[in-house]
Amino acid sequence: MYSEHSNPKSTENFYDYLTSEYHLIFADWKKSVQWHGRILDNLIRRETKKDTVSVLDCTCGIGTQAIGLALYGHSVHGSDISSKAIDRAEKEAESFGTRISFTVSDILDLDKNVSGSFDVVISCDNSLPHLLNDADLKIAINNVYSKLKPGGIFLTSIRDYDQILKDQQRASIPQIFNDGNERRIVFQTWDWLEDEVSYVFHLFILRSMSGNWSVSEHTGQYRALRRQDLSRLLSEVPFYDIHWLMPQDSGYYQPIVICHR
Repeated sequence: MYSEHSNPKSTENFYDYLTSEYHLIFADWKKSVQWHGRILDNLIRRETKKDTVSVLDCTCGIGTQAIGLALYGHSVHGSDISSKAIDRAEKEAESFGTRISFTVSDILDLDKNVSGSFDVVISCDNSLPHLLNDADLKIAINNVYSKLKPGGIFLTSIRDYDQILKDQQRASIPQIFNDGNERRIVFQTWDWLEDEVSYVFHLFILRSMSGNWSVSEHTGQYRALRRQDLSRLLSEVPFYDIHWLMPQDSGYYQPIVICHR
């Protein structure tokens, strides 16, 4: 067995380190891209009453949601704090045969780095909770607001922190994948800080091929963001018609909040 360890000091470094392995946290990343696209396309069509829209994925990573929506005919621009993630997203978009433009940008600098305005802005897969205080969240939400056309919508997903805080969960359930000759186990451990709403997480990816195991570990930090707290910040911008969809309502794997400019 051998191991690789990353202990980045920032969200940017966390995703720079994780980029080459990001697809490994999915059973089949390419199928997941299509699944994300289908679910989000249905929600966007329902909210906008349009078949195709312009979309900014402002925390696009390697393109999981951005590529998925482009496959459904939407005009997509992706931005992310990690230049390495953007480099990979460009290559992945090309491999899917999609045309997507990309920009390296922190969500806190969208107003400076991303030009134009969009019908829809998305930020999926628990990205906003990397912002650990209300001040940064307000900056991010205001930047999202500035990138939306009048009548546009913001769609974001986070973990079910209301339930997680109630249970004080210390780890995620391990996921076990079999991919050809490789077996893979993916899970996180969570170390709660003194404020009891922030935690340091350790993402472990264990891989076995021909009986030889390797382990990589990536460390980052999140804020356990309650739904009512995010709704309050959104309403102060001011977004309106703020409504939450739980997984049983949306078909998505995390709670989603949708609001209108």
